[in-house]
Amino acid sequence: MKRGWEGAVLKLLRSKDFVLTVTGTEVVNDRFRRIHVTDGGMLAVTGVHPTMWVRLWFSKAGKPHQRGYTLVDPDPDKGTFSLEFVLHEGPASDWARAAREGDTVEATVHGSDFTTPDPPPSHLYVVGDAASLPAINSLLDELGEVPATVWYETSHPLDARLPMRLDPARHDLRTVARGGGGLMEEVRSTLPDLLGKHRDTDDYFVWVACDTVTTRSLTAYLRKELSVPRPRVKALGYWRPD
Repeated sequence: MKRGWEGAVLKLLRSKDFVLTVTGTEVVNDRFRRIHVTDGGMLAVTGVHPTMWVRLWFSKAGKPHQRGYTLVDPDPDKGTFSLEFVLHEGPASDWARAAREGDTVEATVHGSDFTTPDPPPSHLYVVGDAASLPAINSLLDELGEVPATVWYETSHPLDARLPMRLDPARHDLRTVARGGGGLMEEVRSTLPDLLGKHRDTDDYFVWVACDTVTTRSLTAYLRKELSVPRPRVKALGYWRPD
């Protein structure tokens, strides 16, 4: 597939390209598909880190489109992982709906990075939505016994029924319906008091992955108004709102 100017820029940045092959699919619900793939040698080259994502390439009306997707349960020894798709209109969702064993999709690795805090934080604060749920799950898995507070934004009733790797004994899930700035308001009204518990230690970690506008606003709020140290924040816009 010709990748246009985006592909040319990524090539100049020394991105790595691979071809993934579908080995199976799962219908999680009417809004969510899980696609199992072999990695075309990718994991042996790139290694694996929590929240790791790849750029997948799709075609619409003959034009290339790239979208980022988080690796789910990557296994470097077997060269396999899964991809999870929130279904809506667009070439990526169309591909996921139609994907069958043996189908292939081109993937580019560039820009994904995450270093697990060392030592582990005393508490993890997460803000995300259905698009970033696979990354949220990988982060909760990676940090094991670390308690976490998760603000999870939903835009559809089925979002609340997606597979979340939560342990009620140590994970506090706070679901917020999308719209009207509700997520931003909820975080602003509750996070300051929660962070106040760490005022003398700064031993927490905040991870934000929402739409680009919300992520940008939350990051500015954390850094400028709450004075959260830069090493204690990781933020990434997962999708662009209309």
